[in-house]
Amino acid sequence: MRILIVLFVLFTTAARAEGLLQGLVSEPLSVPVTIAGSELSLDGYVIRPDRPGRFPLVIMVHGTPSVDGEAFFREAARRSPVTFNNAAVAFAQRGYAAVAIMRRGFGRSGGTYAEDLPRPCDFLPGVRTSAEDVLAAITSLRQEPWVDGDHVVLLGHSTGSLAVTAAAAENPAGVVAILNFDGGRHGRSGTGQACKPDSLVDAVAALGRTARVPTLWLYAENDRVYGPALARQMFDAYSAAGAPAQLRMLPPFGSNGHDLVTLAPADVWFPTVEPFLAGLGLPIVPIIALPPTSTLPAPPNALPACQEAFARYLIRRSDAKAFAIASQGSCSSALGRTVDEAQQKAMADCKAQPHGEGCHLYAIGQDLVDK
Repeated sequence: MRILIVLFVLFTTAARAEGLLQGLVSEPLSVPVTIAGSELSLDGYVIRPDRPGRFPLVIMVHGTPSVDGEAFFREAARRSPVTFNNAAVAFAQRGYAAVAIMRRGFGRSGGTYAEDLPRPCDFLPGVRTSAEDVLAAITSLRQEPWVDGDHVVLLGHSTGSLAVTAAAAENPAGVVAILNFDGGRHGRSGTGQACKPDSLVDAVAALGRTARVPTLWLYAENDRVYGPALARQMFDAYSAAGAPAQLRMLPPFGSNGHDLVTLAPADVWFPTVEPFLAGLGLPIVPIIALPPTSTLPAPPNALPACQEAFARYLIRRSDAKAFAIASQGSCSSALGRTVDEAQQKAMADCKAQPHGEGCHLYAIGQDLVDK
């Protein structure tokens, strides 16, 4: 029995060493919270250094689907905290504990969606409701034994940025910095556009009147949801209200820079964040060297778009990922909380495509699948 145990430990250690996240802990995390008097759990995912100690905490908060009706709730349920893996790995390499959370009504979080607007384009109540989830997560995660609770950074994307900005308006204990990536809010009009920009600007100004946490606003020049002009209007209103903030416009990314923080490699935007973090005494130098990603051949029958998708797949820093290909060359790429989840999602998405016949897994993690 002892020999078997030793062999098992050696095998699992060797398997772990071959992964893309060697030196890091990467795992699903259930975050217990109390919100509006109810006890529930938020769906989370943590990436942090695999070593003893307490680390500055980065809490990452997601955006919102821009569809209406039942499609909204289906899409919300499909959301996953692993969307932030690119950014989470970049922070974890530098000695942070990075935790992505899903708000109520998203992913596998408890509770129900509570962020609807009481009146069209009356943004402030919905934004403050989303902040309740962030504030509860801060309280919970500061108690983790691997968290330095006095150095908490909040990072938001899209509506998640307004959620963390509203949380900052409460000046919560331990929070020292806010990163706002392409923040804004729409009225679930189906267009993804701010349905009344002036109301959005007014809401942000209201938050700025009490927020005293240093904030860095980052918007891509080709953000097609909240473009540069609106971004500057919101920023000017926020800072004029008294909040300490800086604005940085990032170069165009892809066809729509709105999702830059979740889709782009972190080295596209992290150099812009570094001076802000360094000015607050937060770490910016990588302390964990990760192994190189694989250079695998794309599926021979892959359509041009799928060849590009496979190239993006390879550089995603996750061991829980899968790539599926159909007989006619269409494909699907998926990240998961676990390897099994990634495989199931890649196959389901592949089969759901118009030419999804003959779908099979082509790659799992960094390895090709033997057919």
